[in-house]
Amino acid sequence: MKQFMDENFLLQTETAQKLYHEHAAKMPIIDYHCHLVPQQVAENKRFRTITEVWLGGDHYKWRAMRSNGIPEKYCTGKDTSDWEKFEKWAETVPYTFRNPLYHWTHLELKTAFGINKRLNPETAREIFDECNDKLANDPALTPWGLLNKYNVETVCTTDDPIDDLHYHSIVAKSELKTRMLPAWRPDKAMAPESALAFREYVEKLSAASGKNISNFQDYVDALQQRHDFFSTMGCRLSDHGIEEFYAEEYTDQEINDIFDKVYAGKELSHEEVLKFKSAMLYVFAVQDYEAGWAQQYHYGAIRNNNTRMFRQLGPDTGFDSIGEFNTAKSCSAFLNRLDLEGHLTKTILYNLNPCANEVMATMLGNFQDGSMPGKIQWGSGWWFLDQKDGITKQLNALSLLGLLSRFVGMLTDSRSFLSYPRHEYFRRILCNLIGNDIENGEIPYDGFEEKRVNQMVEDISYYNAKNFFNF
Repeated sequence: MKQFMDENFLLQTETAQKLYHEHAAKMPIIDYHCHLVPQQVAENKRFRTITEVWLGGDHYKWRAMRSNGIPEKYCTGKDTSDWEKFEKWAETVPYTFRNPLYHWTHLELKTAFGINKRLNPETAREIFDECNDKLANDPALTPWGLLNKYNVETVCTTDDPIDDLHYHSIVAKSELKTRMLPAWRPDKAMAPESALAFREYVEKLSAASGKNISNFQDYVDALQQRHDFFSTMGCRLSDHGIEEFYAEEYTDQEINDIFDKVYAGKELSHEEVLKFKSAMLYVFAVQDYEAGWAQQYHYGAIRNNNTRMFRQLGPDTGFDSIGEFNTAKSCSAFLNRLDLEGHLTKTILYNLNPCANEVMATMLGNFQDGSMPGKIQWGSGWWFLDQKDGITKQLNALSLLGLLSRFVGMLTDSRSFLSYPRHEYFRRILCNLIGNDIENGEIPYDGFEEKRVNQMVEDISYYNAKNFFNF
């Protein structure tokens, strides 16, 4: 029986082990999409307890705890102690076998804290106290220390156009070795479903840009001002969290009228909402092209499904799921318009429903234009798919229908500074797949091809992303 999580964890062959230890493991990390809090980086925040840094805001763990019958007060409760929350998480961990949480939990304990014990009710207090002692005294367990420990070269946060990027300015002038850059996330700017919320956002945008906004062109100009400002702060990519791709036909006059209507406080019809979203998605894509940025599209989530819990806790608390959207034609129409007009920039597409894997893998080839390797990318397994099965299926489909060698690799998509072992997890899975193919005689591994395979692993782990984003 193989030992649990030894140095060759997930690496089934000697070739896989060689690829990982001699090539993938040594590469720096470029985390080009995450949800770290810039203020915590700027202040190099000292976390009070392992519960704060590990369970606070982690809806993956909250979902597992709820499924295990743990009352909500131990997940998000404000009057429950850190120890009580940690204790309930430790009770849940032994029930997460075959869930990626079990692997992530022990990878994080091992790589961040040097703890090789398994977390369960018998070890909970010992691990809780040891982690807290190290958090209080070890500078390697601050945000700066963890970014350095995990060899994170560049990290891109997720920022609204109205953000002042104050904390990015502080970090840029600091001695932190990791480069922290903003990423443009304009979801609220294309969300006119609530007239009141949209009007409030427009007013905040006006204040942030210093521009008076009274019509749609003013609105676009204000967003362009913020886009230009993000560029001066080092931003090189955008990100959009959308249910589906929006490619409705519309006229300029229709969009002007729709803006006037919603800005005046009148609710829009469903058709008007879709047209406005289509117009804004196009505007943002053109802005990205003109700035030389890359653009990312995360699509396919149904968010805030539980109305009762949304009212109680708000968004991003663990009540989202995979959606079913027929987006192939709309995605194609959106990209095709940009391509026809000469405005299609570097693009990464992420699907949340695995039934669209082959759809996305084949969509790429429609719009590669030979101007650079891998201009149109299919992003790594996202959210519910960033686990062994989801990662493996994504890598296999991309290998069969595109060029795995040109893939820009993994990201954390996390709010936690302890999530960087997800890159290790991905790299081990990648090396195992390639190693198995070599052992099976499906990929040659001598002479020129050995060098090519070794470089391929290093490229997917690091160099492809570095070159794609011009970091």
